[in-house]
Amino acid sequence: MAAKIIRDMQPLMPMAKGHSLRLTAAAAAELGRQAAVAGTPGMMHLDLVDGRCERWAIRLRPGHLAGTPIARADGITLYAPAEQLILLSRLNLDYRGDIRGGGFLVRPGEGMVSCACGTAFSHSGGGRQATQ
Repeated sequence: MAAKIIRDMQPLMPMAKGHSLRLTAAAAAELGRQAAVAGTPGMMHLDLVDGRCERWAIRLRPGHLAGTPIARADGITLYAPAEQLILLSRLNLDYRGDIRGGGFLVRPGEGMVSCACGTAFSHSGGGRQATQ
């Protein structure tokens, strides 16, 4: 028990330098809600997986999962694998919800494109090629 208390009191690791993933207030609120429900308040993990309509899609999971902190907002710290930091720069993560449900949306920055559904992205020129 004492080790857990000491570990919890350690300061948060600094954010990755030069990284600019941004969370909207809506995304931070939903990440915070999901983290609390999962029993990992204040901690969520994001990693990239192969997308369907563009190169990359995001996967969000509760907890730290041995990543690097990449964004903090409204009491939530978002972690990601260090080797994916460059791919995540210039992204904005948003959340939209209504009576039918909700979901996270990727808002690409300069030099990036996202698919029409808003869940996947590519760096310009790096998207999936349509096949017939």
